[in-house]
Amino acid sequence: LKGTETNFKALDSSLLKMFPQSGKSIVFDNFPDPTDTWEIIETIGKGTYGKVYKVLNKKDGSKAAVKILDPIHDIDEEIEAEYNILKALSDHPNVVKFYGMFYKKDLKCGDQLWLVLELCNGGSVTDLAKGMLKRGERMEEAIIAYILHEALKGLQHLHINKTIHRDVKGNNILLTTHGGIKLVDFGVSAQLTNTRLRRNTSVGTPFWMAPEVHENGPIKAPQPRLFPLH
Repeated sequence: LKGTETNFKALDSSLLKMFPQSGKSIVFDNFPDPTDTWEIIETIGKGTYGKVYKVLNKKDGSKAAVKILDPIHDIDEEIEAEYNILKALSDHPNVVKFYGMFYKKDLKCGDQLWLVLELCNGGSVTDLAKGMLKRGERMEEAIIAYILHEALKGLQHLHINKTIHRDVKGNNILLTTHGGIKLVDFGVSAQLTNTRLRRNTSVGTPFWMAPEVHENGPIKAPQPRLFPLH
């Protein structure tokens, strides 16, 4: 038992290093100015927290997506959660790549936080399904299986690292032009430790929630995270 306790303490310690404790807000001024590197090209859409734009890297010509957040009115916990999870876990083929956080000071329009991410030109799974329905088409079973398989690999990566997404839905599964499947939008995600493997909070999108989440029951990863994929 002593050996097990030692292992748990070591794992909890490593998790705390990977994910700063809640309440320790990130210092916005520490991030570089985005305008030195990135230039906005066009609007892509709107995420759970903030608008999303396509940007051009002035130095190498590469393109990316940027989610622009309002550090004054947006909730600090959501910004910090997404930043910490992307910084620690985006090195997986089924999680959107993270290129960094930037801070733009603007006295006239208000300060902005830029979360620069991999550009997924294929849109979301929801966009794909709606587009096919409008054309009177149905998604082939093999394509559905492929999307689910890749999304589950991304979720497995999160769960192995004691992280739950808490808002898995078609809008948060993006496609690349090369057939990549990427999980995005970690603003309401949460980290778990061995001493707290359940979350009693209820967040997410109602139509995609598992029944026990609606009923405010204790949430244990990964079962409710898989419900939206059924």
